Amino acid sequence: MKKRWIALGAVAALGAGGYWAFQANKYRLPGILQDWRDPVQPNQAIAWQQGPATPAEGKRPPNIILIVADDLGYNDISLNGGGVGGGIVKTPNIDALAREGVNFTTAYAANATCSPSRAAMMTGRYPTRFGFEFTAVPVQFAENMAHGEGVGPLRAIFHKDRITPDIPDYPDMGVPAGEVTIAEAVKAAGYHSLHIGKWHLGEAPELQPHAQGFDESLAILAGGAMFMREDDPDVVNAKLPWDPIDRFLWANLRHAVTFNGSQRFYPRGHMTDYFAEEAIKAIEANRNRPFFMYLAFNAPHTPLQATKADYDVLPQIKDHKTRVYGAMIAQMDRRIGDLMAKLKEQGIDDNTLVIFTSDNGGAWYNGIERLNAPFRGWKATFFEGGIRTPLFMRWPGGIAPGTQRADITGHLDIFSTIAAAAGAAVPADRTIDSENILAGPASRPAMFWRSGDYRAVRAGDWKLQVTKRPEKARLYNLATDPTEQKDLGASDPQRVAALRAMIEAQNKDMAKPIWPGLIEGPVRIDVPLNAPWRSGQDYIYWSN
Repeated sequence: MKKRWIALGAVAALGAGGYWAFQANKYRLPGILQDWRDPVQPNQAIAWQQGPATPAEGKRPPNIILIVADDLGYNDISLNGGGVGGGIVKTPNIDALAREGVNFTTAYAANATCSPSRAAMMTGRYPTRFGFEFTAVPVQFAENMAHGEGVGPLRAIFHKDRITPDIPDYPDMGVPAGEVTIAEAVKAAGYHSLHIGKWHLGEAPELQPHAQGFDESLAILAGGAMFMREDDPDVVNAKLPWDPIDRFLWANLRHAVTFNGSQRFYPRGHMTDYFAEEAIKAIEANRNRPFFMYLAFNAPHTPLQATKADYDVLPQIKDHKTRVYGAMIAQMDRRIGDLMAKLKEQGIDDNTLVIFTSDNGGAWYNGIERLNAPFRGWKATFFEGGIRTPLFMRWPGGIAPGTQRADITGHLDIFSTIAAAAGAAVPADRTIDSENILAGPASRPAMFWRSGDYRAVRAGDWKLQVTKRPEKARLYNLATDPTEQKDLGASDPQRVAALRAMIEAQNKDMAKPIWPGLIEGPVRIDVPLNAPWRSGQDYIYWSN
C-alpha cells in the first residue's frame, strides 16, 4: 500500500518489543515518521524576493490580500455579536474591515471543515467537482478519532473496510495539479503571488503552494502546527483532555514551517506573530508591483496556545481554555491591525483589496459555548453555525465604506472576485461555480454542501439538511427562522421532495472522492463536546 507498510515497519523498529512499541506509538506515527524524514531545523531568515525600486508609471491593478482565519466562530467577531468571554474580547481591526468596506452578511463557507473550504477558495469550484470531498487526514488520525470515542450512547464509526491499496498516501491528498488556482490565474495577469500560513491542500511536491501558482510560500503544509513549543517559557497552553483531536495534535504537531519546499524549520516566537511579521516584510518587498497574498492564519484552531503577554491582559475571563482562546483571537486581531497600518505606511492602502473570512465555524470540540451564537451548530455541521462565515472586503479605491450586502455568497465567489479585480482570466475549459460579487449580487439559484451522506442545500430562504445518521430531513425557512429552531420537514413534504431533487441533480455532476471518508463521528448541535450527555439532544454524524 505504497509507503504505508514501510511506515509501519519503521515504527516496529523504534525499539525492542516490536509489537508493543508499535501499540504504544501508533497514534504518534505521523509525527514520529515526519521527524525521521524531515527533522525540524533551526530558524532561518526569510529573504522575500524584492520588487522594483520604484513603481511603474500609470495606473496599476490593486494589490490583493486574502486573510483566512482557522475555525473562527461567528460570535468571535465583536461586530457580529459581542466576542469571546461574553464580549470581553473585542476585534476592532477585523470589525474595521467590514465597516470600512463591504460586509456580506449572508456569506457561507464552502464546507463545514477546513480542507474542502480552502480548496473552493483556491479554485472557485465546489471541491466535490474534483473529488476533494473530505478533509485530508492521515489514516491514523481517523482511526484515533474512532477508537472508543463518542458521546453518551453515540459511538464513532471507523470504516476499516474502506482502506484499500488505491487510497492516496496522506501527502498526495490535495487539490489535483490540473486544477487552476487563483494564484495561477493572477500570476498569468502579471501579479507576484505569495502564500503565508496554513495550506492543507496537499504536501507532495507537486501539490505544495509553490507548485500551484505561488511564487513564494512560507507554509504550514499540514492541517495545523504548534503555535509555540509546548515548554516555551513564554507560552500558556490549554489542553482539552475530552477531545481525541486535541490529543492527536499535541502528540504529532511540531512548531515548524517550510519555505518553498525547504526542510522544516522553527519559526520565531508565536506562529500568529511570525506570520504577521513576515507578511509585513513581504508587503515592503512588493510595494512597487502588483501582488496577491494569501495569508492563512492557523489561529484560533487547536492546539490552544497563547503568549503569556496576551493571556495576562484577560484576567476577567476565569475559564482557562476560554482565556487562552480569547487571547489567541485578540492577538490575531492586533496583528491584522499592524498589517493594515503597514499598507498605509507604504502608501498602497487605497489600492489594496483586503478580503477577510474564516474557513468554517467555531469547533464543538474545544468546549467553549456560544462560539457561533446566535446560530445553532458547529464546525462539521451544515447548520448555520458551521457554515456561516464572515466575508468582509475593504478597498478604499474601489468599495464604498459602510456597505452591507445580504445576497447569498461566500467562499465560492472569492476566486472570480479576485480574478476580476486583478484583470485575470477565469478558466473557460471547466465549470466555474464562482461569481464576481463586486460587480453585483450573486445570482446562483442555490448553494450546496456535501460530505458523504450528509448533504444540504439553500435555495432562496429555504434550507434542507439530509442526514443518514439519524435518517432525517430537516427543513428550515431562514427568512422567519434564521437560527434553525423550527424543523418544518414533517409539515411540508412537498418542499422537502423538491429540495431533495435539487441535491440529487447537483450530485450527478460531482466527482467520486479522491479518498474515502473513513470515519463518521457524532456532533451534538447545541452543546460542545465536553457537555454532559442528556437524552433527546439533537445530533448529526459527520463523515470524513
